[in-house]
Amino acid sequence: MAATGGAAATSVVVLDRGNNTTCTINLHGATVVSWRVNNQEQLFVSKLASFDGKRSIRGGVSFVFPQYGAWSFGAQHGFARITRWNLERPPERLHNGDVEAIFSLMDNEFTRSMWNYQFRITYRLILREKELHFHIGVYNPSKELSFTFNLLLHTYLKVPDVRRCQITGLHGCTFIDKVWWNLLISYYSMVCTKIFFTLYDKTRDGAIYQEGREVVAVNEWTDRIYQHTPQEHIVTNVVSGRKMRIHKYNFPDTVIWNPWVDKAREITDFGDDEFPNMLCVEAGHVSSPVILLPGTAFEASQIMQIIIEGNVSRKTKRNR
Repeated sequence: MAATGGAAATSVVVLDRGNNTTCTINLHGATVVSWRVNNQEQLFVSKLASFDGKRSIRGGVSFVFPQYGAWSFGAQHGFARITRWNLERPPERLHNGDVEAIFSLMDNEFTRSMWNYQFRITYRLILREKELHFHIGVYNPSKELSFTFNLLLHTYLKVPDVRRCQITGLHGCTFIDKVWWNLLISYYSMVCTKIFFTLYDKTRDGAIYQEGREVVAVNEWTDRIYQHTPQEHIVTNVVSGRKMRIHKYNFPDTVIWNPWVDKAREITDFGDDEFPNMLCVEAGHVSSPVILLPGTAFEASQIMQIIIEGNVSRKTKRNR
């Protein structure tokens, strides 16, 4: 059964497939704040997360658009995750028992104050028995103006101990190490602004490395943009020691993030002791922007699937 409150008044939409399998979406940012399978929560949301309708919600799956990272025109990671979305189509049960809902966001006075372009986004979520599907469409209705944007699903996985997790599919990929870059900025801004900007000009296009590990583990502050990654990653030792398959389409980048001890203390809406119980594996288009011509659309998708041992070879089917 699918459930919502009154569509016009509620801030939360619930997809309910039965058997204690649900997905909860907060209309503030269209943020997926819960995904429970057989009553087991799969997503991490900080105990200090803000639900005041102003700040982004720390955790779950948030929608990053049109900017990834710091932005001189507005909030970090853009406005989509701090804007109230419209419930385009309330939760509906499909013929196979799955439940879907569609959300949308259009340009308005608030978005145009930061980014003066017309746009329309549709965001379709489908809850299956052991899967959660995300289908995104970005449309440029202008007849004259093109625009560029970043897009990312900022996904926080709940894990028993991040030090025991491994991520496949990154071997041989190039990556941008944002931790190294942030440390460089902090150090040189303290030493000498002039020296810093000279060094910045020389290194900003060259701080790219190649991943040599067969599987990636996280044992320290990690903030990396892996480029040209394959369509599938498997994350081990998530909830109940299981594996999570992440299958993505038209998302060429994968961001891996965990703030670890010291960085966690700097984040006001994140508990000092919470970093061992989360791991961000984020599908995105961020190392280079999407260019959207007038009258055209961009589509991307992600499927998160819990792998049940004995069913590992099962192929994930994209639900059109």
